Amino acid sequence: MSYSPPRAPVESTLAYDLYGPDRPSAPVVVSVPHAGRAYDEALLASARVQPEVLRRLEDRWADLLVHPLIERGHSVLIARAPRAMIDLNRHEREIDPAMVTGMPRDASLQSSAKLRGGLGVIPRRLPGAYELWRQPIAWDEVRRRIDMIHRPYHATLARLMRAAREAHGHAVLIDLHSMPPLPPPAAGQAPPAVVLGDRFGRAASERLMTLAADVLAGHGMATAQNHPYAGDHMVERHGRPAHDCYALQVEVDRSLYLDAALDGPGPGLAPLQAAIAALTEAIACEPPRAAYPMAAE
Repeated sequence: MSYSPPRAPVESTLAYDLYGPDRPSAPVVVSVPHAGRAYDEALLASARVQPEVLRRLEDRWADLLVHPLIERGHSVLIARAPRAMIDLNRHEREIDPAMVTGMPRDASLQSSAKLRGGLGVIPRRLPGAYELWRQPIAWDEVRRRIDMIHRPYHATLARLMRAAREAHGHAVLIDLHSMPPLPPPAAGQAPPAVVLGDRFGRAASERLMTLAADVLAGHGMATAQNHPYAGDHMVERHGRPAHDCYALQVEVDRSLYLDAALDGPGPGLAPLQAAIAALTEAIACEPPRAAYPMAAE
């Protein structure tokens, strides 16, 4: 089986591979921000853990889920830089000052629960691996990663969303992630296969959330909404319903498409690709908000 995309990217940078036209053919833009696997030697040398620990930060092989969308000509943005280097789903100011040297005193930072848990814009630690890095990271290197990776990714995503809105009247971001299998919500109940997040209605709409849940249910997948994942910086930043820009985070159980070790593609890849394609096509064909007819006289 080939893991290469069905088409060559129209643009490839340190930050991302971009597929599809500058003017999106549909009002949907797809982002896969945690699929990056381009670990350079300097990053690996600076880690105090083995590469397989750093790979735990990835949404392992999530980019394979969008290959049918690339084949169909959708606008798709896939991260190249690994999450261990920089997390595109965090604000650029979510920096832990304890892991940085040479930071200016007037640097503007932003705290969050994820940052305090070790998962800021530069991840610091994981459960079972207290510290990921041998030594603090120089401020100049942090700025380089932000300037070369984080800002270009978001700038390109914003440009695609604007182009989709101008061409189609609205734009919808599907921000695709994968998650570890969730525990059952209660005895005798199956855990959700997919968690849909729209920041509790701030980034999308009830109509979009219901449509997404219905399409996935048609593929035999139970969904949850905004719990335990409501979406983070990606949908918060690019979802602006008041400006006809919507954003929906889609977290899929990675055991659905990976092997038993959750390391390589498994037999469930093709069915999940079909479900993600059906979800994307449905959202592309439906207005994000209902248009109510006037009552008859």
